[in-house]
Formats: sequence, structure tokens, C-alpha cells
Amino acid sequence: MADDAPATTQTAQTRTDGAPPAAREIRFERRDRVAVITVSDPARRNAMAVDLATDLVAAVRRAEQDDGIGAIVVTGEPPGFCAGADLSQLGASKDDGLRTIYQGFLAVAECTLPTVAAVNGAAVGAGMNLALACDLRLAGPKARFDSRFLQLGLHPGGGYTWMAHRILGPQGAAAVTLFGENLGAEEAERTGLVWRAVEDPLATAVELAARAADAPKDLVITTKRTMRVTATQASQRDAVEVEIRAQVASLESPAFAERLAALKARVSKAK
Repeated sequence: MADDAPATTQTAQTRTDGAPPAAREIRFERRDRVAVITVSDPARRNAMAVDLATDLVAAVRRAEQDDGIGAIVVTGEPPGFCAGADLSQLGASKDDGLRTIYQGFLAVAECTLPTVAAVNGAAVGAGMNLALACDLRLAGPKARFDSRFLQLGLHPGGGYTWMAHRILGPQGAAAVTLFGENLGAEEAERTGLVWRAVEDPLATAVELAARAADAPKDLVITTKRTMRVTATQASQRDAVEVEIRAQVASLESPAFAERLAALKARVSKAK
């Protein structure tokens, strides 16, 4: 399979208007050291079906296992980002179907590489899970964040309540979940749901991801893992003890020696 080939096969959708059948897929594209993973099912506003979730897991794993990729951007096929879970395709067991769909969101949330969500349209219901699962979120002019679970008579799932509380705090999580606050890009930035509201979320996401991907991959993975561990520590002193082993290892790495030498050479040349 070529590096820029789709990570999954396409699944045809039934059409009744005489047009050729549309296809839903998870697209995988390499942009230098950044993998752009796109949920593509525009006819359903990129709702996460069981097969798409399985392919999303495979795409994330593919990026993690590729030594040439150092960061991931997750986005949706315009004009939407992700319209939630496709509940029409859960199969005989709703429990198993939901768990399979949520494996896609969990693969992003548990990814060892830095992840950026380029939210270019509506993130609705469980579609917010896909955005919240990323380390960083950028919102374009058409971005909307609408939990809509309660309005549909549906309990939130896929770890949504945990992520919303962690990112927005108790009041923000209550506002969007219990009180149905629907946030556009500017409001999402104000509340901290997204890092920044931008004109072109995909281009900006790739630019940011490229910065992370420029660092040694092993170091980035270790640092992200350390950040997750220290987030649960009780004090700065505890965090120092967690960090110091990894920092000493990085001081002794060839990558640090090479980059330090290059920096000294640039400084010397500039004098």
C-alpha cells in the first residue's frame, strides 16, 4: 500500500436519486511527517458507523507504527466534522455496537502521538467525542459544538462526560451537556473547548502538528506519556520525580547531542 493511499476500503451507500453510490471511508494522507486522518461520509455528515470506527482505529495504529510520522491531524469531510454515532448500524447487540464505535474515539484519545482536531463544521453528540479526544482542537468559522444527547433523549457515552468535565470544568460541562449550550468557534475558544478559532482549521492544524513532528518521535511519545502521568500527581515535587528519569535519558541521547551541536553552530555563525 502506498504511503498516501487510503487506510481503508470504501463502503458503498445506497442512493435513491439515480446518482452513483457515495462511499464512506477513513482517508489517510501523509503531509511530510504529519498524518491527516479524515472521516468521510458527507451524506451522513460523517456520522461514526461501526465500520468507520474500526477503520479509524487502524488508521491511528498505522500512524503510530510509521517511523516517518510524528503527529496526527483528525478532521471531517466538509461541510461537517462528525455528526455523532450512526445508531442505525449497531447490530443485534446495542452494547457491542456502541463499544465498537467508541473504540474509534478511544484510539484517538489513547494515541501515543500528538493529535490535533481540525473542526471544520458541526461536531454533534458523540461527534464531540472525536474532537475532545484530541490533544488540541482548532475551530473554523463553520464549527459548531452541540452535545445534543439529552435533547435526543439519549444518555452521553464514549467517555464524553469525563472529557467534557476535564476540559471545560464542572460549570462548562453542565452548560453544554445539561443546558444544551450550542457553541460556535468564538464561544468555544472563550470557554477553552478549543485552543483557537481560525479561518482554515486544517491548514493551521497541519502547521501545528508539524512542529510536534519535528521533534524526535521517541521523545515526543515519552513527553506526552509523562504529561498524562504528572497530571495526576499531588505536587510539583512528585512531578519532578516522574520527569527526571526521562530527562536524564534524553540528555544522553544522540538526538540531543546533534541538536545541541547544531544550535551552537548557528549561534557561533551569527556572532
